[in-house]
Amino acid sequence: MPIQWFPGHMHSTRKAISERLPEIDVVIELLDARLPGSSANPLLAELTRGKPALKVLNKQDLADPDLTALWLTHYQAQADTQALGLDASATAPARQLVAACRALAPLRGGMVKPLRVLICGIPNVGKSTLINTLMGQRSAKTGDEPGITKAEQKLVLANDCYLYDTPGMLWPRITVEQSGYHLAASGGIGRNAYDEEEVALALLASVRPRYGARLQERYKLADIGALGDEALLAELGRKRGGLLPGGRVNMQKAAEVAINDFRAGAWGRITLETPDDFVRWWAEGQARDAQRAARREALTRKKTPDRSLRLAGGDDGIGEPQSEAD
Repeated sequence: MPIQWFPGHMHSTRKAISERLPEIDVVIELLDARLPGSSANPLLAELTRGKPALKVLNKQDLADPDLTALWLTHYQAQADTQALGLDASATAPARQLVAACRALAPLRGGMVKPLRVLICGIPNVGKSTLINTLMGQRSAKTGDEPGITKAEQKLVLANDCYLYDTPGMLWPRITVEQSGYHLAASGGIGRNAYDEEEVALALLASVRPRYGARLQERYKLADIGALGDEALLAELGRKRGGLLPGGRVNMQKAAEVAINDFRAGAWGRITLETPDDFVRWWAEGQARDAQRAARREALTRKKTPDRSLRLAGGDDGIGEPQSEAD
């Protein structure tokens, strides 16, 4: 089942971004390096089109370094875009942001024309932690649940550089099914919006082709090649004490273990998607959307016949029969 989550405050966030953008010079979009495509909000891309962009792959210390390099190349090939990897808790790399923003807007700077930067991203991507690092103090609330920041903040990064922080925002409807699962697994979606077992199964399906050996090592399993995703999740639960009376596996407990281990980096540095993966998923999602729209339109037409045909008869035999007197 596709996962959807769009709390009410995200509507006000979208409005606030739209109103702020005319005076913004550079837009920083913070992405999760483990799922860069899925954590890139297409609604933000639409809102910020035409603005120089800095794509920051946060949590790179949890992601596969080879695939992080691939994603950075992918984004750097886009017009008016720079990209860099970052661990938001590391002070020195965080300072690269100001320099990168100045490079994207070289005509801005100084007290007369200060550089104005908007930072945005999905919930729980590490934005508040990064801001606290940049400011050298606890300026923004942080937590392991999405949706901590609720209102826009204006911060001074330098005498001539202002940073506008916005609450995390997803898009109203997630059209890429894999993205919904990846976002839920990463913590970008509120836990009441998804089923943990369903997400854990999708997570294992994404991880095992490239990192199956990591799972075997972590849970002391034999060859997992012959196991389906559900059987693998059951074995994981068995190894981690998720047993019910009678030896049955508590699949809810197994799912929680899998998701928490992924988030904590217990499986090693893992990336769930490549640029090619996401391009393919996006195209499939758009095709499904087009099919749904066509079905809705056909159903609407079936329920509401053309009014002109109902009001007058014709050679096609549709409409009220006319009398001989006519």
